[in-house]
Amino acid sequence: MRDLLGWAGGLPLTLAAGSALAHHSFAMFDQARTVTVSGTVKQFQWTNPHAYIQLVAKDAQGRDVEWSMEMGAPMYLYARGWRPSTLKAGMQVNIAINPLRNGQPGGVVLTVTAPDGKPIGRNT
Repeated sequence: MRDLLGWAGGLPLTLAAGSALAHHSFAMFDQARTVTVSGTVKQFQWTNPHAYIQLVAKDAQGRDVEWSMEMGAPMYLYARGWRPSTLKAGMQVNIAINPLRNGQPGGVVLTVTAPDGKPIGRNT
């Protein structure tokens, strides 16, 4: 019986540790820098645990580069006015991000605006 109680008492700690490991930190993003990327939405992924915007933008040589931009969880985005249909493939947007530290084309989304400067959703 004592073994059963010990096992049952330790189970919540084990589950909590697993949850903590499953969620990553934002250390991969350079939060001291903000970059704005303008381009065409390729895909808006409304997925758990984070939504993503796949954006195609031109690089300095005029070549298409696909950016993967991470957002918050859909339940938080929903509270800020976002919906799964907010962004559609082909839309032109400007996205302010904290870029990836490794220099790859990606980052964490700060704001999304239409080409006319009108905000899309609210701060993510």
